[in-house]
Amino acid sequence: MLNQYLILSAVLFSIGTLGVFVRRNLITILLSIEIMLNAVNLTFVAAGRAYGAVDGQIIVFFVMTVAAAEAAVGLAIVIALFRHRASLDPDAFTSLKW
Repeated sequence: MLNQYLILSAVLFSIGTLGVFVRRNLITILLSIEIMLNAVNLTFVAAGRAYGAVDGQIIVFFVMTVAAAEAAVGLAIVIALFRHRASLDPDAFTSLKW
């Protein structure tokens, strides 16, 4: 049963990685990172259930808090960049000066 969860987690992580490298929209890239974090959460929960430990679920709570903070800060930065450049293409933000 653990192998099925790990395969599903690997597929989700691969989809997220593909979304980060292929997509050309900052919001889609943020969503792909969230998919990758959820794949890691699934791995922790599945391993914790398979080994009869609660440690995996405890780690998931910490990962979820970091993911929520990352989503909030990332979305705020994307909104600020969109207001400045009126584009969500990552190639438009290669320069460090405004």
